[in-house]
Amino acid sequence: MIEKLLEYDTELFLFLNNLGSPKWDSLWLIITNKLFFGSFFTILLFYLFYKKFGLKAVFILIFVVAVMITFTDQITNLFKSGFARPRPCGNTDIADQLRFIAVRCGKYGFFSGHASNSMAVAVFGGLLLSPHFKKLIYILMSISLIVAYSRIYIGVHYPLDIVCGMIFGAFSGVLFSKLAQYLLKGKNNLKA
Repeated sequence: MIEKLLEYDTELFLFLNNLGSPKWDSLWLIITNKLFFGSFFTILLFYLFYKKFGLKAVFILIFVVAVMITFTDQITNLFKSGFARPRPCGNTDIADQLRFIAVRCGKYGFFSGHASNSMAVAVFGGLLLSPHFKKLIYILMSISLIVAYSRIYIGVHYPLDIVCGMIFGAFSGVLFSKLAQYLLKGKNNLKA
């Protein structure tokens, strides 16, 4: 059964990966770039946190986000080395069928750190800001989905890597938003 699931996962990967075209490659490389796109995403959230919670609370939130990203990265790395599932760009059986445009391939891909980190930040920010911006969580999750898809587009993750990463990221975002709410209320740092 697992072999059949992985076969379907590979077929879906090849379909989605081959939807790309050289005309759009540069855009997807920017979207997948942690420093460029991740920084924009995070700066926007911290600006909104500052506007709604104040400067003192932003420092607490920066600390919590740093711990959350470290947590998701480390768990992702444990899963990657534990499952040792080669990335699609490292799979010689499909090398002639995929579009690989990433700068490097990496060894293992299950599950995606980009997907888990971006979804964790999206859920974290969306939940904390939901009293002020009701639909923000949907916008942030949509951005996270675009970032996650970029990993398929450039040829470094299977869809199952992405889905599992996003699920883990959502769980992490909920967990750390609860921690942030506790810390903010404990320090009376929330603006009325």
